[in-house]
Amino acid sequence: MENTRIVILGAAESGVGAAVLAKKQGYDVFVSDSDNIRSKYKEIIQFYNIPFEEGKHTEGLILNASEVIKSPGIPEKAPIVKLIRDKGIRIISEIEFAGRFTSAKKICITGSNGKTTTSTLIYHMMKKAEMNVGLAGNIGQSFAMQVATEDYEYYVLELSSFQLDGMYEFKADIAILLNITPDHLDRYEYQLQHYVNSKFRVSQNLNEENFFIFCSDDEITIRELEHIVLTAQKLPFSIKHKHQPGAYLENDLLTINYQDENFSMSLDELSLRGKHNAYNSMAAGITGHVLDIRKEIIRESLSDFQGVEHRLEYALKIHGVNFINDSKATNINSVWYALESMTTPVVWIAGGQDKGNDYSELFELVQQKVKAIVCLGKDNKKILDAFNDKVPIIVETKSMPEAVKTSYNLSKNGDTVLLSPACASFDLFENYEDRGRQFKDCVREL
Repeated sequence: MENTRIVILGAAESGVGAAVLAKKQGYDVFVSDSDNIRSKYKEIIQFYNIPFEEGKHTEGLILNASEVIKSPGIPEKAPIVKLIRDKGIRIISEIEFAGRFTSAKKICITGSNGKTTTSTLIYHMMKKAEMNVGLAGNIGQSFAMQVATEDYEYYVLELSSFQLDGMYEFKADIAILLNITPDHLDRYEYQLQHYVNSKFRVSQNLNEENFFIFCSDDEITIRELEHIVLTAQKLPFSIKHKHQPGAYLENDLLTINYQDENFSMSLDELSLRGKHNAYNSMAAGITGHVLDIRKEIIRESLSDFQGVEHRLEYALKIHGVNFINDSKATNINSVWYALESMTTPVVWIAGGQDKGNDYSELFELVQQKVKAIVCLGKDNKKILDAFNDKVPIIVETKSMPEAVKTSYNLSKNGDTVLLSPACASFDLFENYEDRGRQFKDCVREL
């Protein structure tokens, strides 16, 4: 390994984890970040004596790599990525790299919406069943860092399309595809099929011993399945069709049929409310059965799970106005589900870095439920143009304190202020977590 040079682009969670794992495996490692490296990550790199640079990419130190591990946030059109491709150097993701060094069973979850909720719910269930399991991927501590420092028998991995793009030999044991709706199209040349191909990479390399869990109500998923050959055992879930084996809803009962055994529980018993969460609970419930977790533990887990921060998270009630933090809603479909679940007039805080959104899907719900839109972003033109004639009030703000104050002033007793941006956060915030926490801080200061 000594002579094999691994270069890591990007020194945040995934990059630093990959660097530590590569160093522990005896590779010649170099880390390069075009921005300044945050102190908590720099300390880790220095602790492991890993050479690095920040604020630049030095071609001479990068283009001599045997392999490059690219952080998921770096787009293909970045000049350094083009140069690496031109040199014929292989670029992989941290997930692909870490997968080489663990024999743990991997439960991999992707989809445009519900990934974090479903991943966290499955992890909650497995922990309750006292399984030796780590939670990683697009959530928490990086997969590579956990492979380098822990000894888990199972991993629950939430996978974004950007992580999947750099995965080739990696193989899931249980692959879960929740849904596919247009998202991140700015990274896929505005071609939906490219994004679909990316999501379906979760199923690559599966064999007949593995499982593919998917939503049979999702038209794009079903259309794609007609064109590809999968040897894995297929387990669909649906709120429209009865599946045996699989999971379905019937008479407000969530039913799972697996190996000719039925498990059912009432929708009222589920801790997560709303149609989208019925799907998430079904996906998690099927996974529990495949993992041979006892039915009582599956039932308990589905009924006592606490949900995920920044996903329809109740923040506070002030003078009769409910504030809900849905900062994780970075695409149209997530916002659709959020608005669909609202039962009071809504002041909707939206905006950020647009990802090629088509807002027309929201028109009907917005006209029914939204009394005012508060735009929060550097460039709000697309939202202003889309909703100008759809709501009585639409205003622009440039900071979270301003957006929260404005929303509060536009609301009255019995209303809901909903932060559900439909956009990425990178124009004004570090990430969706930073945006959600700032929202909650500003609400507390009202």
